[in-house]
Amino acid sequence: MSAIPPMQHVSSRAAFGLQQDFQVPAFAERDEHVPEIDPVYRFNPEVTLAVLAGFMRNRRVLIQGAHGTGKSTHIEQIAARLNWPCIRVNLDGQISRLDLVGRDAIVLREGRQVTEFQEGIVPWALQRPVALVFDEYDAGRPDVMFIIQRILEREGSFTLLDQNRVIRPHPYFRLFATSNTVGQGNLNGLYHGVQALNHAQLDRWNIVATLNYLHPQEELEIVLARVPGLDDAEGRQTVEAMIGVANLTRKGFEAGDISTLMSPRTVISWAENSRIFSDVELAFRLSFLNKCEDAEKPIVAEYYQRCFDRDLSESAAQALR
Repeated sequence: MSAIPPMQHVSSRAAFGLQQDFQVPAFAERDEHVPEIDPVYRFNPEVTLAVLAGFMRNRRVLIQGAHGTGKSTHIEQIAARLNWPCIRVNLDGQISRLDLVGRDAIVLREGRQVTEFQEGIVPWALQRPVALVFDEYDAGRPDVMFIIQRILEREGSFTLLDQNRVIRPHPYFRLFATSNTVGQGNLNGLYHGVQALNHAQLDRWNIVATLNYLHPQEELEIVLARVPGLDDAEGRQTVEAMIGVANLTRKGFEAGDISTLMSPRTVISWAENSRIFSDVELAFRLSFLNKCEDAEKPIVAEYYQRCFDRDLSESAAQALR
């Protein structure tokens, strides 16, 4: 088991802007697995409290919300300010039991090929002061999910059957997950590939938080911080219209009218591209419209017209036909 690095404490109010001021354990030094700090990141107070509880009290925290809301980034940015190593694992359909647990591999030892057990990400992380984040938690395969269930207990040990070895978690190992649903599967047809989660496993998550999209004013400030060249009267008006289009795509996505939405990341790309091309409409097509299904492009074009009070140009209209 890895040694415990030097520790310190940071103020929740100073570091995260929370009204509650308590001392959060943190590491005194950064290592290669600590995420980079994003100085303009905006923290959701409720989700921040939930994640901090995970770090402070070793609670298992699941964050649910639509894609593009910044669920994983929220955990990473908290870890960054705590100097806490953070590893993300995307539970797509290609992740197998062997990836998580480990497998036998042929290695060279003193010029000879020998078979040696290579630990997977779960036993590796369990033995270290690491925050392990399972992205797309509700898309994991059933055999993979039952492996995770074994480490959901705070003091739960992990048995490597192939090695006849029991691994007990490091005192500063932490576990988080993000999901688009709350374990009920793809009931509304918006998230293909997600699974209905075993209720016994879902019940083992101590805290479930929901992260929604930012308030338009907060999103505006983030975009302007990323693209300071738009931080004037005209630029702010343009960005407000961009965010208006984004919010319409999000509502359209929830209603099932379109299958693609604009995340805050897409809005930032649109704003950046508008500076590169000196053309808001061209940047819109290249940043988002071209990602949409042909049948949905007229709907998205209508969103653009409603927010910018002008139709797309004739060249863009031709592309919609």
